[in-house]
Amino acid sequence: LATAGLLLAFAGCDSGFGQATARHLDTMGFRVFASVLDLQGPGAQELRRSCSPRLTLLQMDLTKPEDIQCVLQHIQAHTNSTGLWGLVNNAGFNDTIADAELSPLGKFRTCMEVNFFGSLELTKGLLPLLRSAGGRIVTVSSPAGDLPFPCLAAYGTSKAALSLLMDTFRSELQPWGVKVSLVLPGYYKTGTTCDPAFWNLQKAGLVASLPRELLQAYGEDYVEEINRQFLQFMKVAVEDLSAVVNSITDGLLAANPAVRYYPGQGLGLMYFIHRYLPYFVRDLFLKGFFINPKLPRALR
Repeated sequence: LATAGLLLAFAGCDSGFGQATARHLDTMGFRVFASVLDLQGPGAQELRRSCSPRLTLLQMDLTKPEDIQCVLQHIQAHTNSTGLWGLVNNAGFNDTIADAELSPLGKFRTCMEVNFFGSLELTKGLLPLLRSAGGRIVTVSSPAGDLPFPCLAAYGTSKAALSLLMDTFRSELQPWGVKVSLVLPGYYKTGTTCDPAFWNLQKAGLVASLPRELLQAYGEDYVEEINRQFLQFMKVAVEDLSAVVNSITDGLLAANPAVRYYPGQGLGLMYFIHRYLPYFVRDLFLKGFFINPKLPRALR
């Protein structure tokens, strides 16, 4: 592979996996189009500082079709003669840790908008270029899209839709020689995901927005306890992102990339329990591993 000629499009490079992988592929000599939410933000500044002039930063909010169209036009204009070798769908959003009943409908919609519809629109827009190059699509999903993690319904359902979509693309694009891979990482330190102040603010906003009868049924202490356990869980988040960066890179460059990559500790055991043991064992395991909510007030 002549790396200088390979063009890669990246969604979601403000921080975390996207930023680390964009930097890694830039050092390998690829031409990278990296999208960020804010061209003046710390993530964009960091990429300007640490990457070569080959890397192009593009502003894109996946909830805004006009942003997606601008990015598509820019990439098409710069790759029409060469095609596009790879697309990495990495952008992800979640700002609610609560039972499905306690999660506002708008949170479900925002998760779907960013994690599913945004990736769908970007992928469809770039498919003609990817098909002409016989290229690759690598999408960062989540084990929360396969297993019912407590208090992650809004995020998990959007990732379940994304995973199934990419599996469908994988099957449909086989005749074109386009290979599609999913990356399902364990828990890593990325962006605001490990900022306690951010989550305390979200929790306070959630409690303030709940209908009175719902808050009475569950209890404010129920929501507090979920938040406390989540902040505790965050302390085990892995700081070294290299396993995920390597999985994305393999998905883009290996002659026969895996259909699914599982970078992260404990995922093998988690999926074994999910596939082979009774549901109640899996549910107990997920509560023990992640969040085990106390009994709602009305049931005490």
